[in-house]
This record gives sequence, structure tokens and C-alpha cells, in this order.
Amino acid sequence: MDAVVSSLLEGDHRALSRLISLMERGDPQVGPAMERLFPHTGSAYCIGITGPPGVGKSSLVNALVQLERGDGRQVGVVAVDPSSPFSGGALLGDRVRMERHYLDPGVFIRSIATRGTEGGVPRVIKGVVRLLDAAAKDVVLVETVGVGQTELDVMQVADTVVVVLVPELGDAVQALKAGLMEIADIYVVNKGDLGGTDRMVNAIESMLHTGPARGWTPPVLVTQAMNETGIQELKGAIQAHRNHLEQSQHLEAQRQRRHAAEFLAIVEEELGRRTREMALRDPDIRAALGAVQDGQAEPYSAAMRVLRDPSLGSRLFAQSDIG
Repeated sequence: MDAVVSSLLEGDHRALSRLISLMERGDPQVGPAMERLFPHTGSAYCIGITGPPGVGKSSLVNALVQLERGDGRQVGVVAVDPSSPFSGGALLGDRVRMERHYLDPGVFIRSIATRGTEGGVPRVIKGVVRLLDAAAKDVVLVETVGVGQTELDVMQVADTVVVVLVPELGDAVQALKAGLMEIADIYVVNKGDLGGTDRMVNAIESMLHTGPARGWTPPVLVTQAMNETGIQELKGAIQAHRNHLEQSQHLEAQRQRRHAAEFLAIVEEELGRRTREMALRDPDIRAALGAVQDGQAEPYSAAMRVLRDPSLGSRLFAQSDIG
């Protein structure tokens, strides 16, 4: 594993792919590797591209990659795709999504399956972004799966969130604004050659004027990603937002909050997994679970009795595999 880590730090894409695969499988070797890589992170800037299905997120990512490479930057792309109901893997392949960048040694592209995640971004994405950061990528683009209003987890990954919409969604802005519409740092109305574009822009700007005051006012841009119209303006807006975050010292504070939230989420997830496993082998928990299932015990009070057991912690980690 030491050789893999060293190769990743030298920008080896094969080593990067291997570590991502191990991370997806939950391999215990990843923990020590991430600890070694952590001092080499913190330089990459992460941009989240989100929005409902069919708005052209992939085309927008393609166009942004082209511009970033034109400026000589190393780029990582993480595309979150729906999981196959049969294999659990991503339904869309890297080559299909980013064919024109696939052979560029300055671009690394990876599709990650949602694996049942409801917020548009599976937790493993955060670790993948750190791996790309350690591999000296200057910019990391995270394209979410496109699950509409619930797709809010991108806030816990990206420094700048770009919400992509299309003119046909004009009447849906009011329905979206309670969730997805409130997380944007930049709004993009893509497919701007379609009718209703001006109406959509006006609807978003009207919503912004009636919303709570923010230190940053999200711009509303019009693009045609397929022919790269408006992409340079989008790139400029992303840079302007980055400048705002850095000058106001919000960037570091934002990242610190995300790291703390990720730590707590991992602890919660791991404790939950261990508790479910222990429920299959621990006689006391199996007895309590059986009583609840049979209707002989009330679920909340039975769970509280289990948690009050002073020996629970030692039993929970008696055969720990934390490496």
C-alpha cells in the first residue's frame, strides 16, 4: 500500500483508481492510506454541478473541463450515476460520459454509483475528492445524479455549488426553492436557445430578491453547453465566488464545518453498522429485538434499555476490525 500511496502522490492514475476502488469496497487499508495522504490535501477547489435530470449537467462539465485544461490546470471529475439494480455499480461509464477527455493525462474521470443514497451524493465522494486533491488535481468537478429537490448533499462536498436548470422548468421554480434552489452559489439556465429563457431568469432573480440576505448574491447565467456558449462567463463566476470566499475567510471555515460533519457521519454510520452486526450474534440484543418483533416490548423503551447497558461498548468493539 505504501507504493500505491507514493504513486498517487506522483499523479499516477492507476494508483488513484485502485485507492478509489478500495474505498468503495470499504477496505480497511484505506484508513492508513488516507492518513498518509491527508497532509497533501487542501489545494484543490471543488465545484458541485447539480440540478434535476435532463438539464445538461454532463455537457456543462465537459465544457468546463475544456476551459480548465486550456488554462493548464489538472482536473478531476467525479460523476455520480444511478446504481444498477443488478450489480450495484454505476449505470453510465466514464468513456461514454467524457469521451473527448478520456485520453487526456491531465484529466481523471470516475463514475461513482449512488448505492441507494437519497441526497444525490454518496458519502464515499468526500473521500474520493480528497484522493483527487492529494493527486495534485487543481480543480475537482462533482456532477450529482440529478434527483431534484432532495439533492442537497453536494453542499457537504463542494466549495462552489452550481445549480443547473432549463427554461422548461419555469413553473417548477416555486416547488424547488424550498430545497435545491436555496443551495446555489451560481444559477445556470442551460439550453438558453429554448423559448422561455428570459422568463426563467426573471423567476430566479425575483426569488433571490425576496429571499434572505446573503453575503454573496448568486448570479444567474444563461448557457448553451452543447456549443460552449456562456461557459467562459460561468468559469468567471466560479472564480469570483472563490475570491469572495477566500477574501471573507469563509472558504476555510466552510471546509472545517464539512470535515466535522463528515467525521460525525462516519462515526454514526460505523456505529450503526456494528450495532446491526452485533444484533445477529449478541444474545441480549437478539432477545430485546425478538421481544419487539413479537409485540411484547415497546421499541423505544427497549432500545433505551439496551443503550443503558454499561457493557454495550466493550461488546460492540470486542471483535473490532477498525484498522
